[in-house]
Amino acid sequence: MAQVERFIVKVEEGVPGSEGVPSKGPVYRSVLAKDGFPPLPEGLSTTWDLFSQTVKRGPNNRMLGVREVENGKAGKYVWQTYQKVYESVLHIGSAMRHLGVKPTARCGIYGSNCPEWFMAMEACNGHSVACVPLYDTLGLEAVEFIANHAEIAIAFVQESKLPLMIQTLPKCTTYLKTLVSFGTFTSEQKAAAEESGVALYSWQEFMDLGANNPVDLAPPAGDDLSTIMYTSGTTGEPKGVLLTHKCILTTIAGLDHFLKSLNEVVDENDVYFSFLPLAHIFDRVAEEMFVFTGSSIGFWQGDIKKVSEDIAELKPTFFVGVPRVFDRITTGIQQRIAAAGSISNWLFNFGFSRKLNRLKQGHKHNKASPIFDLLLFNKVKRALGGHVRIVISGGAPLSSHVEEYLRVVMCAPILQGYGLTETCAASFIQVPDVISMNGTVGPPMPNIDARLESVPELNYDAFGETPQGEICIRGNTLFSGYYKREDLTNEVLVDGWFHTGDIGEWQPDGAMKIIDRKKNIFKLSQGEYVAVEKLENDFLQCQAIDAIWVYGNSFESTLVAVAVPNEKALMDWASSNGEDGNFTTVCKSKKAHEFVLAELNATGKKAGVRGFEQIRGVHLEPQPFDVERDLTTPTYKLKRPQLLKYYQKEIDSLYTSMKKQ
Repeated sequence: MAQVERFIVKVEEGVPGSEGVPSKGPVYRSVLAKDGFPPLPEGLSTTWDLFSQTVKRGPNNRMLGVREVENGKAGKYVWQTYQKVYESVLHIGSAMRHLGVKPTARCGIYGSNCPEWFMAMEACNGHSVACVPLYDTLGLEAVEFIANHAEIAIAFVQESKLPLMIQTLPKCTTYLKTLVSFGTFTSEQKAAAEESGVALYSWQEFMDLGANNPVDLAPPAGDDLSTIMYTSGTTGEPKGVLLTHKCILTTIAGLDHFLKSLNEVVDENDVYFSFLPLAHIFDRVAEEMFVFTGSSIGFWQGDIKKVSEDIAELKPTFFVGVPRVFDRITTGIQQRIAAAGSISNWLFNFGFSRKLNRLKQGHKHNKASPIFDLLLFNKVKRALGGHVRIVISGGAPLSSHVEEYLRVVMCAPILQGYGLTETCAASFIQVPDVISMNGTVGPPMPNIDARLESVPELNYDAFGETPQGEICIRGNTLFSGYYKREDLTNEVLVDGWFHTGDIGEWQPDGAMKIIDRKKNIFKLSQGEYVAVEKLENDFLQCQAIDAIWVYGNSFESTLVAVAVPNEKALMDWASSNGEDGNFTTVCKSKKAHEFVLAELNATGKKAGVRGFEQIRGVHLEPQPFDVERDLTTPTYKLKRPQLLKYYQKEIDSLYTSMKKQ
């Protein structure tokens, strides 16, 4: 790779393949770590150290903020100081221990981001209790599974989630003995919990219990378990990812080193907007980072429609989002420009083109077009509160055209990153003002080693002219394994390397580009994983079809499909519904598409398919998928890249028509 030394350095040579063993490309790391990985922050080895030391440095600094609501209207943010939060955390931890929750026990937290969520997590940290987040979109069965699998002894629950949590209790009381509401509860809820043998406390009752029964802290060591984060990225039950305190501190050390290399000083004057789920590692690490720097964290109201209001009031200095959020921002800007009139539209497009050209020439974002920033683009910055210095996107790929658009209009560096729960989030991140990195996830963070492993069956060669292969990661950010699933752990952790399942391609400047998935699991734009083979098996129970190929990608929020109808079923329907013509003709009928789509989704619903897994558009193919067109293997397994190439026009048409509806 020419110029590869610009942002990464080679630390080990590659390993040729042998019979049945794929070749492994050279090992690279960030040029920022060419002399070694950054050490953990001085005097810190756990997330409890991180929090408690920050309290000592700035006890009266603002820490956690929420908007004060009067007469149903949200006003200014009101803040708890680091010292006030620390005192509440001590009470919560004491109450847990007083009720018999021992160090190394498991504590569930179920709800949207709020100060109570964060304080419950810190109480776990102070007493060596492993935090088990239950993200707030989980259904009944998943909550039951995680509560039992993780052996949760106590759970903190948002008021709106109490009904579902109580509904799980008949099947979860082997370990679960205590529920604590983020607020209050009804007498009926308390009676229902007690009927299952579970005690239910309000937040204030629990705080008072701890204040009246103080228990000494039992802080963890670096190698102790910090959290079990369950990920749905498999075809079966959720997997519990084991992350130690050392994993999280190593990630923070890498982020700190990276930001300092950009001359970005992050301190108590910085403000972070908390709205991405704390139950996911992406936001958890971000918030831990801002605790480390003594910064303020302001929480959203919990309503996606009010996020823009919250941001305008909070005025964050760092904005971290996912592609779906940035897609909405981009669409909103474009709609306002289109409605502004022809002269404003022309001026915006002229300024946009001029600034984009200057960025492509290598000018930094704040030097590319100061005049048009002042006239046009600062209005976008003001929509994010006016103080944002860096914008980070993660969780799923940001489409190239949206990324390019935001680079121009945001008046702040746009950095796309990449990581997984198993790698403690941040593994790769773009370098600001390097336009060639558009559409990539940037070079490795300065706390990991990375290499590509060839995937011969998909024709990806780690030693090719353009190196391609499965992305493998090594370093102290890696998880310890999947809880109670040594078999799955051994599949992905081999000789210290985590195999991500993502296919990457090294770029000439050392950035990584994600180009495929090794297995047939992918993530939609809202961050939900789709196990497509399992879905296809579910939909094949539909008597209206003989074959189906389900398609989605990380730039779309919905699934579409190409289906081969069952000829008899379709023609029987046609006869009963006044549709004339032969099988091929009926397959082109709009009503036939609607019929098959309804049958598919009825089958999916019966099979327990979730909402985002339902098919939203279908193309009917009268000819079975076959070897002759290279759409299947000789054993009739679907060849997905070839199917996409063959039906690209139909797929594009389905997505286009859905967006017009």
